[in-house]
Formats: sequence, structure tokens, C-alpha cells
Amino acid sequence: MIIYGLIGFPLVQSFSKQYFTDKFCREAITDCLFELYPIESISQFPGLIESHPKIKGLAVTIPYKKAVMPFLTRIHETARLTGAVNCITIHDDILIGYNTDCIGFEQSLLPLLQPHYTGALVLGTGGAAAAVIYVLDKLGIKYLRISRTPDAEQNVLGYDNIDADLLYTYPLVVNCTPLGMVPDENSFPRLPYEYLNSRNLVYDLVYKPEKTILLQRAEANGAAIKNGMEMLLIQAEENWRIWRMDQYNTDL
Repeated sequence: MIIYGLIGFPLVQSFSKQYFTDKFCREAITDCLFELYPIESISQFPGLIESHPKIKGLAVTIPYKKAVMPFLTRIHETARLTGAVNCITIHDDILIGYNTDCIGFEQSLLPLLQPHYTGALVLGTGGAAAAVIYVLDKLGIKYLRISRTPDAEQNVLGYDNIDADLLYTYPLVVNCTPLGMVPDENSFPRLPYEYLNSRNLVYDLVYKPEKTILLQRAEANGAAIKNGMEMLLIQAEENWRIWRMDQYNTDL
């Protein structure tokens, strides 16, 4: 039996296990299982791999998309450029890291783009934000990073810097934080929602609940909205493609 899984912490209401369990059943894949591995520290990662030799692939979620990288044998170019890994293949003692968040975000964003979406506010500075920034760079969309802990040296602004002019110049808003995600669905980014309007698109990478408070408030002010479910589906299928391909033919 081949095992695939997800590492992160905490793994509450995980999409991945149910998705892949259903996929294996639907497609009559009888030699695979998908398991959850909630590790409290990335220092537990080597022990996990050593004690589970049947694991051949892992998805990676918060908070380990960056922290897992030093433990890997090789890093695919996209993951290297983003500085974040959300997909790992394992063959003997060779662990290769990939970033499929980029593919998921790009493919789900492209149909929504309008000519005036020339700037984006990226909320958060973690691994998911790194993938979003990679795609924005690729598409030629300028961006500003926003965080609860602003850092002038790193060009990271605080939420207090967001005003009507900024939301006009950067009409695309992408939430890369876990704010609003189950089980903390009552939380939300501290935005000046009254300045959002039909010119804006608010894309929340959170997928559960389907409509976070962020999206509810944005929609109430006329903004277009998008949650993270399509991105998640696309990257899950890309993970599967990578896990099942011949690793020795991987072009890094």
C-alpha cells in the first residue's frame, strides 16, 4: 500500500484527506491511502519520514511551507523561486519539494482578471503569500505586502496604511492569512471595508467556510469575490500528477 498525506498544524477540518479518499474510491485506485500527519514542530518531520517508509508523497500546509525546505534533498525551480514548498515526493532517501500553489492560484485567477487589475494588496507574508507574489510578478501585476507586523526594511506595510487611494491603485486584494478559516471563522482581516466597491476583487485563499466574513463584507460593498476552493482543487490534482510521475525524469 502506498501512502500519501498532509503535514501541518493544526489539521482541523482538512480538505485533503476527504478529497483524496473520495478520488481513490471514484477512480478505483486501490493501492493508495491518504493520511493526516499533524506535527507540532517541523523538527518532527525527519522522524515522521523514517517511521513511515510507505509514504511516497506529502502535501504541506500552514505553518511549514517554508520551514520544511531545509529537510529536502532537492527543490524544484518554482519552489526555489517562491521560497515555499507545498508538495513533496519521496523515493527512498530522496525528497523533492515543489510549489503547486502557484499553478492553483494562477489558473483560478486568470478568468477573473480585468484590465484595471494592475495592482494587488497581498495580506500575509507566509508560504501562500510567496506563491501569490510569484504569480503576480509573472502576470506583471504590481503588489504591496500587508501584515499585522509591518516591516519597513522588507517593504511590508501595516493594515493602518490601507486607505481609499490605496484600494483604488491596488484594486485586487488577496488574503493569504488563515483569518476566517474554520474553526476561527469569526476572525477577519482589519480592512477599511467601506472603501471597497465594484472596482475591487477580493480573493480569499480560505476555502472553509465558503464565504468568510472578509468575503461577506467585501461583497456587501459591491466588490467581486472569490474563495480558495478552486485553487485548492487545482493544486491537489497537480500534487497527484507530481506524486505519480517518475521522479527520476523530474527536470529541476
